[in-house]
Amino acid sequence: MTASSGDARLRLLHVVPTYLPAVRYGGPIRSVHALCRALAAQGHVTDVFTTNVDGPGDSAVPLERPVDLEGVQVTYFPSKRLRRLYWSPPMRRALLARIADYDLVHVHAIYLWPTWMAARAARARGVPYVVSPRGMLVPQLIQRKNRWIKQAWIRLIEKPNLERAAAVHTTSEVEAHHLRGFGWPLSKVVTIPHGVDDPSAIPGAALSPDIAAAIAGAPAVLAFGRISWEKGLDRLIAALPLVPATRVIVAGGDGGQAEALAAQARKLDVAGRVTIIARHVDGADKEALFASAAAFAATSLSENFGLAAFEAMRRGLPVLATPDVGMSEIVAKAEAGVIVDPSPHGIARGLVTLLQDREAGRIMGERGRALVIAEYGWNAVAGRMTELYRGAIGQGGRGR
Repeated sequence: MTASSGDARLRLLHVVPTYLPAVRYGGPIRSVHALCRALAAQGHVTDVFTTNVDGPGDSAVPLERPVDLEGVQVTYFPSKRLRRLYWSPPMRRALLARIADYDLVHVHAIYLWPTWMAARAARARGVPYVVSPRGMLVPQLIQRKNRWIKQAWIRLIEKPNLERAAAVHTTSEVEAHHLRGFGWPLSKVVTIPHGVDDPSAIPGAALSPDIAAAIAGAPAVLAFGRISWEKGLDRLIAALPLVPATRVIVAGGDGGQAEALAAQARKLDVAGRVTIIARHVDGADKEALFASAAAFAATSLSENFGLAAFEAMRRGLPVLATPDVGMSEIVAKAEAGVIVDPSPHGIARGLVTLLQDREAGRIMGERGRALVIAEYGWNAVAGRMTELYRGAIGQGGRGR
């Protein structure tokens, strides 16, 4: 092993079900890559095992050999059957053959075969591992979808995996609180928030027609990210009849809710003030949406962190968040926006607070920007993760 001294580089294996360049997945994948990129830049050997699954199709990537992505060595494995679980026999063979070469394994997400297999292989070879549940152990989300399947999987697979992990990583105290609520005897729970990239500089880039049309009107409230039920976007639209002058732009990959939100807006007679862009948005289009917005809204039913809201803070936007958004604690700490009751009236009052006094909103946004720049760059986050890894290696894991 290489991790005996405090300044020695580590050999790290990250296991995640899917990875770049998959385009239909949002913040979690981007945050894993940003972490790996920062760890590699700090001198650590940083490898990733993943599958080539990209929704119903496959990413166009070489298979079973490393691909360099900004200093991160990513190996893609095929998943031809049981794709919803990301089952990959070639990955299993590689894990069993190579996992002992690493100081530590970091598995990202739960309920899926690659992360279960990685934890199992790590225990078999005596390698400590860290688990990041990525907000997937929130009781409300467990009850909402595939309840019985999830509960059985948790009892049979995730509970033993987490109890035997050297550490469990959460990205917010909200997520840590939900995790502790299970009452499991965990070795260590460590909260380290996501980092955030600096805004991309894309001078003179042409905008897509739908983005150009969306930002042509008065500044709007932006909700950015996957358009799915857990994001609570129906709450935001339900507040619009109470704030007649407010426009909303909802943008991001469609997770099955775009048409329902459009129908809700029509029913509430606010369709003229709601723009829904149901596709992956990046590059110049993304920066234009953030630059044109008056505020950012994160009204999720439950979200372990809320990376898009963090990106909004980095760009100086005041943030409206509901308490179950993990990074709402950071918004409150920085006085960078408002934390609101998730009811239509609560959200409406928050919108009025942010939008009526634009100077006050600007000051909130600047507070958020200053905090993110000072404390949440990826280099700083990677340093904190390295401390977590060294502690996990030092205690040697939890056994088989």
